[in-house]
Amino acid sequence: MPDRDIAARLRRVIAHHGPITVAQFMGESNAHYYSTHNPFGRDGDFITAPEISQMFGELAGLWLTDMWARGGASRAAHYVELGPGRGTLARDALRAMNRFQCRPDIHLVEGSEALRAVQDQAVENVTAHQDLSTLPDDGPLLLIANEFLDALPIRQLVMTENGWRERMVALEGDAFVFIAGDRPMDAAVPVHRRDAKAGNIIETCPAAAAVVDEVARRLAKQGGVALFIDYGSAQERSGSTLQAVRAHGKVDALAMPGDADLTAHVDFSAMAEAARQGGAHCLGIADQGDWLRAMGIEQRAAMLAKAAPDKADEPRIAMERLCNADQMGTLFKVMALTGPGWPQDAAGFSA
Repeated sequence: MPDRDIAARLRRVIAHHGPITVAQFMGESNAHYYSTHNPFGRDGDFITAPEISQMFGELAGLWLTDMWARGGASRAAHYVELGPGRGTLARDALRAMNRFQCRPDIHLVEGSEALRAVQDQAVENVTAHQDLSTLPDDGPLLLIANEFLDALPIRQLVMTENGWRERMVALEGDAFVFIAGDRPMDAAVPVHRRDAKAGNIIETCPAAAAVVDEVARRLAKQGGVALFIDYGSAQERSGSTLQAVRAHGKVDALAMPGDADLTAHVDFSAMAEAARQGGAHCLGIADQGDWLRAMGIEQRAAMLAKAAPDKADEPRIAMERLCNADQMGTLFKVMALTGPGWPQDAAGFSA
C-alpha cells in the first residue's frame, strides 16, 4: 500500500538526509498521486484530449490504420498505449481501426492498479503491462502515448553566481522550497548553453528520453509506428515549466505532493534526437491543431453535428478546444516515429 502521507515522508527524508532533487520530489509525488487517484475527467483534476471528444481518438486510430495498411498489413500488429488513463483513447482509436479491418491485439502500459480497473471497463481483451519491458517482440507496434511524457520526473539545473547547480527541494519550516545545490554541475550543461545569466533554469528529462529510446529500438527491431502527443516545445527552451494541477486549476508546484498532478513541458527536440539515436525515423513534430485538421477533424465535426442536430454545437466547441491556438492547438505537439521499411510520409507531417 502506498504511504498515505507522502508529504510527511518527504519532509522526513529531507530532514534526515538533506535537500532532494526536483526529479525525486516529482517522481515520488506522481507515483503516489497516480496510485491513489483517478484524476481524469470533470470530476477529477484535469481533462485530456480524448475526454474532450471522441474525434481525437478516432483520428489517431485512423492515422495508425493508414500507416499499418501501407507498411505492415501483412503482419499481425500490436496496439500499444502508454499511460492510457481511463481507456477512452484506446476505445475510440480501436473502434476506428476495426472499421478498416485493422484489429491488433491490445497492450496497455499502466502502473496504477486503480486505473487498470477503469480501463478494463472501457476496452476488452487487454493485456496489461507495468512497463515497456514485457511488451511483445514478435510483430510491429502501433503505439500511442498521449500526455504521458509530461508526467515523468525532470531534472532542473539553475545558473548561480558560482556556476551551474542542480535545483533542489529543501524545507523552510514545514514548507517545501527550491534551493540551488552545492555541487558544481557545469559539466552536465551543453557547451552552447553554459553562458547564461544567474537565475536561468534549464530542464532535462532522462526518463522521457529513455522511454522514447526504448520505443525507437523496438520500432527499429520489430517495425511499426509511434505517436507521442504532449504539451511542450519543438525547440530547445529555458526556464522552469514545472507545474501542478488540482481540481482543474494550477496550484503551487511544491504545495501538495501526492495530491496534485505534477507535469513539465516536453522538449520534443530532445525526444526526436533520442528517437534517432534509438534507430527510428522521426517524421516530424507538428502542432496538434494542424495535425488534427490535416486528419480531417473539421469534416468529422460536421458529420457528428449532422447526426445529432440537438447537440450540433458540441463537436464545434470540442474542435476549437483541441485545435485553436489560444487553447490546445499550438501548445500541444504531435511527434511521429517509424521503423525502417515503414512509410516515410504520413498525414499531418510535411515531407
